[in-house]
Amino acid sequence: MNTRAHALQSYTHTIYASYVGYITQAIVNNLSPLLFLTFSRQFGLSLDKITLITTVNFAVQLAVDLLSAHFVDRIGYRVCIVAAHVFSAAGLVGLALLPWLIPGAYGGILISVVLYAIGGGLIEVMISPIVEACPTEKKDAAMSLLHSFYCWGHLAVILLSTLFFRLVGVDRWPVLAVLWALVPLLNAFYFSRVPLYPVSGDHGPLSISALFRQRMFWILMVVMVCAGASEQAMSQWASAFAESALGVSKTIGDLAGPCTFALLMGTARALYGKHSDKIPLRKMMTLCASLCIAAYLLSALTPIPALGLAGCALCGFSVGIFWPGTFSIAALSMPAAGTAMYAFMALAGDVGCSGGPTLVGLIASGAGGDLRPGLLAAIVFPVLIILGVRLLRRRPNT
Repeated sequence: MNTRAHALQSYTHTIYASYVGYITQAIVNNLSPLLFLTFSRQFGLSLDKITLITTVNFAVQLAVDLLSAHFVDRIGYRVCIVAAHVFSAAGLVGLALLPWLIPGAYGGILISVVLYAIGGGLIEVMISPIVEACPTEKKDAAMSLLHSFYCWGHLAVILLSTLFFRLVGVDRWPVLAVLWALVPLLNAFYFSRVPLYPVSGDHGPLSISALFRQRMFWILMVVMVCAGASEQAMSQWASAFAESALGVSKTIGDLAGPCTFALLMGTARALYGKHSDKIPLRKMMTLCASLCIAAYLLSALTPIPALGLAGCALCGFSVGIFWPGTFSIAALSMPAAGTAMYAFMALAGDVGCSGGPTLVGLIASGAGGDLRPGLLAAIVFPVLIILGVRLLRRRPNT
Protein backbone atom coordinates (compact mmCIF):
# COMPACT_ATOMS: atom_id res chain seq x y z
CA MET A 1 0.00 0.00 0.00
CA ASN A 2 2.79 2.42 0.92
CA THR A 3 4.68 1.59 -2.27
CA ARG A 4 1.62 2.26 -4.42
CA ALA A 5 0.88 5.51 -2.59
CA HIS A 6 4.47 6.60 -3.16
CA ALA A 7 4.17 5.81 -6.90
CA LEU A 8 0.96 7.79 -7.25
CA GLN A 9 2.56 10.69 -5.43
CA SER A 10 5.44 10.54 -7.90
CA TYR A 11 3.04 10.62 -10.83
CA THR A 12 1.31 13.58 -9.20
CA HIS A 13 4.53 15.47 -9.90
CA THR A 14 4.34 14.34 -13.53
CA ILE A 15 0.88 15.90 -13.74
CA TYR A 16 2.10 19.10 -12.05
CA ALA A 17 4.93 19.38 -14.56
CA SER A 18 2.39 18.87 -17.34
CA TYR A 19 0.28 21.73 -15.99
CA VAL A 20 3.32 24.00 -16.23
CA GLY A 21 3.93 22.63 -19.72
CA TYR A 22 0.61 24.01 -20.90
CA ILE A 23 1.36 27.32 -19.18
CA THR A 24 4.59 27.35 -21.20
CA GLN A 25 2.65 26.82 -24.43
CA ALA A 26 0.38 29.71 -23.49
CA ILE A 27 3.43 31.93 -22.96
CA VAL A 28 5.02 31.19 -26.32
CA ASN A 29 1.71 31.58 -28.18
CA ASN A 30 0.50 34.78 -26.54
CA LEU A 31 3.48 36.92 -25.51
CA SER A 32 4.58 38.10 -28.97
CA PRO A 33 1.10 39.30 -30.05
CA LEU A 34 1.13 41.69 -27.08
CA LEU A 35 4.31 43.22 -28.55
CA PHE A 36 3.30 43.52 -32.20
CA LEU A 37 2.75 47.29 -32.08
CA THR A 38 5.97 47.69 -30.09
CA PHE A 39 7.89 45.70 -32.71
CA SER A 40 6.40 47.87 -35.44
CA ARG A 41 7.38 51.07 -33.67
CA GLN A 42 10.79 49.98 -32.37
CA PHE A 43 12.09 48.15 -35.44
CA GLY A 44 10.05 49.82 -38.20
CA LEU A 45 8.29 46.60 -39.23
CA SER A 46 5.44 46.75 -41.73
CA LEU A 47 2.10 45.04 -41.17
CA ASP A 48 2.94 42.17 -43.52
CA LYS A 49 6.13 41.43 -41.56
CA ILE A 50 4.22 41.53 -38.29
CA THR A 51 1.64 39.13 -39.76
CA LEU A 52 4.43 36.76 -40.83
CA ILE A 53 5.46 36.34 -37.17
CA THR A 54 2.15 34.62 -36.43
CA THR A 55 2.28 32.68 -39.70
CA VAL A 56 5.76 31.32 -38.97
CA ASN A 57 4.78 30.33 -35.43
CA PHE A 58 1.69 28.50 -36.69
CA ALA A 59 3.48 26.85 -39.64
CA VAL A 60 6.36 25.56 -37.51
CA GLN A 61 3.98 24.11 -34.92
CA LEU A 62 2.01 22.37 -37.67
CA ALA A 63 5.23 20.91 -39.07
CA VAL A 64 6.26 19.68 -35.61
CA ASP A 65 2.80 18.14 -35.11
CA LEU A 66 3.23 16.20 -38.35
CA LEU A 67 6.86 15.15 -37.93
CA SER A 68 6.59 14.19 -34.26
CA ALA A 69 4.47 11.16 -35.20
CA HIS A 70 7.66 9.71 -36.70
CA PHE A 71 10.34 10.58 -34.13
CA VAL A 72 8.94 10.97 -30.59
CA ASP A 73 8.57 7.21 -29.90
CA ARG A 74 12.04 6.57 -31.34
CA ILE A 75 13.85 9.28 -29.40
CA GLY A 76 11.89 8.89 -26.18
CA TYR A 77 9.38 11.01 -24.32
CA ARG A 78 11.72 12.34 -21.66
CA VAL A 79 14.31 13.62 -24.10
CA CYS A 80 11.65 15.20 -26.29
CA ILE A 81 9.64 16.89 -23.52
CA VAL A 82 12.77 18.31 -21.88
CA ALA A 83 13.98 19.51 -25.29
CA ALA A 84 10.57 21.11 -25.91
CA HIS A 85 10.98 23.29 -22.82
CA VAL A 86 14.61 24.11 -23.65
CA PHE A 87 13.54 25.24 -27.15
CA SER A 88 10.76 27.35 -25.62
CA ALA A 89 13.13 29.02 -23.19
CA ALA A 90 15.75 29.56 -25.91
CA GLY A 91 13.16 31.23 -28.15
CA LEU A 92 12.01 33.60 -25.42
CA VAL A 93 15.58 34.53 -24.47
CA GLY A 94 16.39 34.88 -28.17
CA LEU A 95 13.48 37.27 -28.55
CA ALA A 96 15.11 39.48 -25.93
CA LEU A 97 18.61 39.33 -27.44
CA LEU A 98 18.72 38.41 -31.14
CA PRO A 99 16.99 41.51 -32.59
CA TRP A 100 20.00 43.51 -31.40
CA LEU A 101 22.60 40.92 -32.42
CA ILE A 102 21.39 40.28 -35.98
CA PRO A 103 21.38 43.12 -38.54
CA GLY A 104 17.89 44.30 -39.35
CA ALA A 105 16.36 42.91 -36.13
CA TYR A 106 13.58 41.10 -38.02
CA GLY A 107 15.71 38.02 -38.71
CA GLY A 108 16.43 37.74 -35.00
CA ILE A 109 12.73 37.86 -34.19
CA LEU A 110 11.92 35.12 -36.72
CA ILE A 111 14.74 32.85 -35.46
CA SER A 112 13.35 33.24 -31.94
CA VAL A 113 9.83 32.47 -33.14
CA VAL A 114 11.02 29.28 -34.86
CA LEU A 115 12.80 28.15 -31.67
CA TYR A 116 9.86 28.63 -29.34
CA ALA A 117 7.40 27.31 -31.94
CA ILE A 118 9.35 24.02 -32.02
CA GLY A 119 8.97 23.87 -28.26
CA GLY A 120 5.29 24.79 -28.34
CA GLY A 121 4.53 22.22 -31.03
CA LEU A 122 6.24 19.42 -29.11
CA ILE A 123 4.45 20.38 -25.90
CA GLU A 124 1.10 20.31 -27.67
CA VAL A 125 1.73 16.80 -29.00
CA MET A 126 3.24 15.28 -25.88
CA ILE A 127 1.59 16.67 -22.74
CA SER A 128 -1.84 15.07 -23.29
CA PRO A 129 -0.52 11.51 -23.80
CA ILE A 130 1.87 11.92 -20.86
CA VAL A 131 -1.05 12.73 -18.53
CA GLU A 132 -3.33 10.14 -20.16
CA ALA A 133 -0.70 7.46 -19.46
CA CYS A 134 -0.37 8.30 -15.74
CA PRO A 135 -1.88 5.64 -13.43
CA THR A 136 -4.74 7.82 -12.24
CA GLU A 137 -8.50 7.39 -12.13
CA LYS A 138 -11.02 9.63 -13.95
CA LYS A 139 -8.90 10.14 -17.06
CA ASP A 140 -11.37 12.55 -18.65
CA ALA A 141 -11.37 14.69 -15.50
CA ALA A 142 -7.57 14.77 -15.42
CA MET A 143 -7.45 15.73 -19.11
CA SER A 144 -10.02 18.51 -18.68
CA LEU A 145 -8.20 19.98 -15.69
CA LEU A 146 -4.88 19.72 -17.56
CA HIS A 147 -6.14 21.74 -20.50
CA SER A 148 -7.55 24.42 -18.20
CA PHE A 149 -3.97 25.41 -17.41
CA TYR A 150 -3.50 26.70 -20.96
CA CYS A 151 -6.34 29.11 -20.21
CA TRP A 152 -4.85 30.15 -16.87
CA GLY A 153 -1.50 30.63 -18.60
CA HIS A 154 -3.14 32.75 -21.30
CA LEU A 155 -4.75 34.94 -18.64
CA ALA A 156 -1.48 35.21 -16.71
CA VAL A 157 0.43 36.32 -19.81
CA ILE A 158 -2.08 39.07 -20.57
CA LEU A 159 -2.57 40.33 -17.01
CA LEU A 160 1.00 40.05 -15.69
CA SER A 161 2.52 41.43 -18.89
CA THR A 162 0.10 44.36 -18.82
CA LEU A 163 1.05 44.99 -15.17
CA PHE A 164 4.75 44.86 -16.10
CA PHE A 165 4.23 47.35 -18.92
CA ARG A 166 2.41 49.72 -16.57
CA LEU A 167 4.99 49.49 -13.76
CA VAL A 168 8.26 49.11 -15.66
CA GLY A 169 7.44 50.35 -19.17
CA VAL A 170 6.77 48.74 -22.53
CA ASP A 171 10.30 49.51 -23.74
CA ARG A 172 11.67 47.10 -21.13
CA TRP A 173 9.89 44.18 -22.81
CA PRO A 174 13.17 42.20 -23.31
CA VAL A 175 13.40 41.88 -19.51
CA LEU A 176 9.85 40.53 -19.47
CA ALA A 177 10.70 37.95 -22.17
CA VAL A 178 13.64 36.68 -20.09
CA LEU A 179 11.47 36.50 -16.97
CA TRP A 180 8.86 34.43 -18.83
CA ALA A 181 11.68 32.16 -20.11
CA LEU A 182 12.31 31.05 -16.53
CA VAL A 183 9.03 29.09 -16.58
CA PRO A 184 10.03 26.58 -19.33
CA LEU A 185 13.63 26.53 -18.13
CA LEU A 186 12.67 25.43 -14.62
CA ASN A 187 10.06 23.01 -15.97
CA ALA A 188 12.68 21.37 -18.19
CA PHE A 189 14.53 20.40 -15.01
CA TYR A 190 11.26 19.29 -13.38
CA PHE A 191 10.45 17.00 -16.32
CA SER A 192 13.94 15.52 -16.17
CA ARG A 193 13.12 14.21 -12.67
CA VAL A 194 9.49 13.04 -12.76
CA PRO A 195 8.47 9.50 -13.81
CA LEU A 196 6.93 8.95 -17.25
CA TYR A 197 4.58 6.07 -18.01
CA PRO A 198 4.57 4.24 -21.40
CA VAL A 199 2.05 6.00 -23.66
CA SER A 200 0.82 2.95 -25.57
CA GLY A 201 0.63 0.76 -22.46
CA ASP A 202 0.98 -2.96 -23.07
CA HIS A 203 -0.43 -2.83 -26.59
CA GLY A 204 2.48 -1.37 -28.50
CA PRO A 205 1.80 1.57 -30.82
CA LEU A 206 -0.09 1.11 -34.08
CA SER A 207 1.75 1.93 -37.27
CA ILE A 208 0.68 5.10 -39.06
CA SER A 209 -0.69 3.09 -41.99
CA ALA A 210 -2.75 0.95 -39.60
CA LEU A 211 -4.02 4.08 -37.88
CA PHE A 212 -5.14 5.55 -41.20
CA ARG A 213 -7.20 2.45 -41.91
CA GLN A 214 -9.31 3.00 -38.79
CA ARG A 215 -12.67 4.67 -39.57
CA MET A 216 -12.89 5.87 -35.97
CA PHE A 217 -9.60 7.75 -36.37
CA TRP A 218 -11.01 9.87 -39.18
CA ILE A 219 -14.18 10.64 -37.20
CA LEU A 220 -11.98 11.80 -34.33
CA MET A 221 -9.93 13.93 -36.70
CA VAL A 222 -13.06 15.71 -37.95
CA VAL A 223 -14.26 16.29 -34.38
CA MET A 224 -10.81 17.65 -33.48
CA VAL A 225 -10.79 20.07 -36.42
CA CYS A 226 -14.20 21.33 -35.33
CA ALA A 227 -13.08 21.58 -31.69
CA GLY A 228 -10.24 23.91 -32.63
CA ALA A 229 -12.43 25.86 -35.06
CA SER A 230 -15.31 26.29 -32.58
CA GLU A 231 -12.87 27.67 -30.01
CA GLN A 232 -10.78 29.99 -32.14
CA ALA A 233 -13.49 31.27 -34.48
CA MET A 234 -14.79 33.26 -31.51
CA SER A 235 -11.59 33.66 -29.49
CA GLN A 236 -9.54 35.26 -32.26
CA TRP A 237 -12.29 37.76 -33.04
CA ALA A 238 -13.38 38.37 -29.42
CA SER A 239 -11.44 41.60 -28.97
CA ALA A 240 -12.63 43.08 -32.27
CA PHE A 241 -16.18 41.98 -31.52
CA ALA A 242 -16.07 43.56 -28.06
CA GLU A 243 -14.80 46.84 -29.51
CA SER A 244 -17.36 46.91 -32.32
CA ALA A 245 -20.26 45.82 -30.08
CA LEU A 246 -19.57 48.11 -27.14
CA GLY A 247 -17.44 50.88 -28.64
CA VAL A 248 -14.77 50.54 -25.92
CA SER A 249 -10.99 51.03 -26.07
CA LYS A 250 -8.70 48.18 -27.11
CA THR A 251 -7.51 47.68 -23.52
CA ILE A 252 -11.07 47.29 -22.26
CA GLY A 253 -11.91 45.24 -25.35
CA ASP A 254 -9.07 42.81 -24.61
CA LEU A 255 -10.25 42.42 -21.02
CA ALA A 256 -13.93 42.07 -21.95
CA GLY A 257 -13.25 39.87 -24.99
CA PRO A 258 -10.33 37.39 -24.98
CA CYS A 259 -9.69 37.60 -21.22
CA THR A 260 -13.32 36.79 -20.36
CA PHE A 261 -13.37 34.08 -23.02
CA ALA A 262 -10.20 32.45 -21.64
CA LEU A 263 -11.42 32.77 -18.04
CA LEU A 264 -14.70 30.99 -18.73
CA MET A 265 -13.07 28.36 -20.94
CA GLY A 266 -10.65 27.53 -18.15
CA THR A 267 -13.48 27.55 -15.61
CA ALA A 268 -15.46 25.04 -17.70
CA ARG A 269 -12.47 22.71 -17.91
CA ALA A 270 -11.77 22.94 -14.19
CA LEU A 271 -15.44 22.37 -13.28
CA TYR A 272 -15.70 19.29 -15.48
CA GLY A 273 -12.44 18.05 -14.06
CA LYS A 274 -14.02 18.21 -10.59
CA HIS A 275 -17.49 16.89 -11.45
CA SER A 276 -16.83 14.51 -14.35
CA ASP A 277 -18.35 11.56 -12.49
CA LYS A 278 -21.81 13.18 -12.65
CA ILE A 279 -22.14 13.55 -16.44
CA PRO A 280 -20.64 11.10 -19.00
CA LEU A 281 -18.09 12.72 -21.30
CA ARG A 282 -19.87 12.14 -24.61
CA LYS A 283 -23.13 13.49 -23.19
CA MET A 284 -21.26 16.54 -21.92
CA MET A 285 -19.69 17.05 -25.36
CA THR A 286 -23.15 17.05 -26.95
CA LEU A 287 -24.58 19.43 -24.33
CA CYS A 288 -21.66 21.83 -24.70
CA ALA A 289 -21.90 21.75 -28.49
CA SER A 290 -25.58 22.66 -28.21
CA LEU A 291 -24.66 25.49 -25.83
CA CYS A 292 -21.99 26.62 -28.29
CA ILE A 293 -24.60 26.84 -31.07
CA ALA A 294 -26.78 28.97 -28.79
CA ALA A 295 -23.79 31.21 -27.96
CA TYR A 296 -22.97 31.82 -31.61
CA LEU A 297 -26.63 32.51 -32.38
CA LEU A 298 -26.85 34.98 -29.50
CA SER A 299 -23.71 36.82 -30.63
CA ALA A 300 -24.70 36.88 -34.30
CA LEU A 301 -28.39 37.69 -34.10
CA THR A 302 -29.05 39.82 -31.02
CA PRO A 303 -29.52 43.55 -31.65
CA ILE A 304 -28.42 44.32 -28.07
CA PRO A 305 -24.63 44.83 -27.81
CA ALA A 306 -24.37 43.63 -24.20
CA LEU A 307 -26.12 40.37 -25.11
CA GLY A 308 -23.74 39.93 -28.03
CA LEU A 309 -20.84 40.17 -25.60
CA ALA A 310 -22.61 37.71 -23.27
CA GLY A 311 -22.78 35.30 -26.20
CA CYS A 312 -19.02 35.67 -26.66
CA ALA A 313 -18.44 34.85 -22.99
CA LEU A 314 -20.88 31.94 -23.10
CA CYS A 315 -19.01 30.56 -26.09
CA GLY A 316 -15.81 30.48 -24.03
CA PHE A 317 -17.55 28.35 -21.42
CA SER A 318 -19.16 26.06 -23.99
CA VAL A 319 -15.98 25.19 -25.93
CA GLY A 320 -13.91 24.38 -22.85
CA ILE A 321 -14.50 20.63 -22.94
CA PHE A 322 -14.12 20.12 -26.71
CA TRP A 323 -10.34 19.80 -27.04
CA PRO A 324 -9.55 17.73 -23.89
CA GLY A 325 -12.76 15.73 -24.29
CA THR A 326 -11.84 14.64 -27.80
CA PHE A 327 -8.40 13.54 -26.62
CA SER A 328 -9.99 11.49 -23.82
CA ILE A 329 -12.49 9.82 -26.17
CA ALA A 330 -9.63 8.97 -28.53
CA ALA A 331 -7.55 7.45 -25.73
CA LEU A 332 -10.50 5.32 -24.60
CA SER A 333 -11.50 4.27 -28.11
CA MET A 334 -8.03 3.58 -29.53
CA PRO A 335 -5.70 2.71 -26.63
CA ALA A 336 -3.06 1.19 -28.92
CA ALA A 337 -2.75 4.19 -31.22
CA GLY A 338 0.24 5.68 -29.42
CA THR A 339 2.00 8.97 -30.15
CA ALA A 340 1.00 9.08 -33.82
CA MET A 341 -2.67 9.53 -32.96
CA TYR A 342 -1.95 12.39 -30.57
CA ALA A 343 0.33 14.05 -33.10
CA PHE A 344 -2.25 13.90 -35.90
CA MET A 345 -5.01 15.05 -33.56
CA ALA A 346 -2.89 18.03 -32.54
CA LEU A 347 -2.37 18.72 -36.23
CA ALA A 348 -6.13 18.51 -36.84
CA GLY A 349 -6.81 20.82 -33.91
CA ASP A 350 -4.34 23.38 -35.26
CA VAL A 351 -5.95 23.19 -38.70
CA GLY A 352 -9.26 23.99 -37.02
CA CYS A 353 -7.70 26.81 -35.00
CA SER A 354 -6.56 28.36 -38.27
CA GLY A 355 -9.60 27.52 -40.39
CA GLY A 356 -12.28 28.71 -37.94
CA PRO A 357 -11.09 32.32 -37.66
CA THR A 358 -10.31 32.38 -41.38
CA LEU A 359 -13.89 31.39 -42.24
CA VAL A 360 -15.29 34.09 -39.94
CA GLY A 361 -12.91 36.70 -41.37
CA LEU A 362 -13.62 35.88 -45.01
CA ILE A 363 -17.39 36.00 -44.55
CA ALA A 364 -17.15 39.17 -42.46
CA SER A 365 -15.01 40.77 -45.15
CA GLY A 366 -17.59 39.85 -47.79
CA ALA A 367 -20.26 41.42 -45.58
CA GLY A 368 -18.48 44.75 -45.43
CA GLY A 369 -16.63 44.07 -42.19
CA ASP A 370 -19.67 42.92 -40.21
CA LEU A 371 -18.58 40.06 -37.96
CA ARG A 372 -22.09 38.79 -37.29
CA PRO A 373 -22.54 36.81 -40.54
CA GLY A 374 -19.12 35.24 -40.02
CA LEU A 375 -20.00 34.17 -36.49
CA LEU A 376 -23.31 32.79 -37.73
CA ALA A 377 -21.49 30.61 -40.28
CA ALA A 378 -19.22 29.23 -37.53
CA ILE A 379 -22.22 27.32 -36.13
CA VAL A 380 -21.31 24.56 -38.61
CA PHE A 381 -18.44 23.50 -36.33
CA PRO A 382 -20.38 22.61 -33.14
CA VAL A 383 -23.07 21.01 -35.36
CA LEU A 384 -20.41 18.68 -36.79
CA ILE A 385 -19.17 17.91 -33.29
CA ILE A 386 -22.65 16.71 -32.32
CA LEU A 387 -22.80 14.50 -35.42
CA GLY A 388 -19.30 13.16 -34.81
CA VAL A 389 -20.01 12.28 -31.18
CA ARG A 390 -23.18 10.47 -32.28
CA LEU A 391 -21.15 8.39 -34.74
CA LEU A 392 -18.58 7.58 -32.05
CA ARG A 393 -21.31 6.39 -29.70
CA ARG A 394 -22.20 3.69 -32.21
CA ARG A 395 -18.66 2.35 -32.24
CA PRO A 396 -17.45 -0.38 -29.85
CA ASN A 397 -15.76 0.68 -26.60
CA THR A 398 -17.15 4.20 -26.72
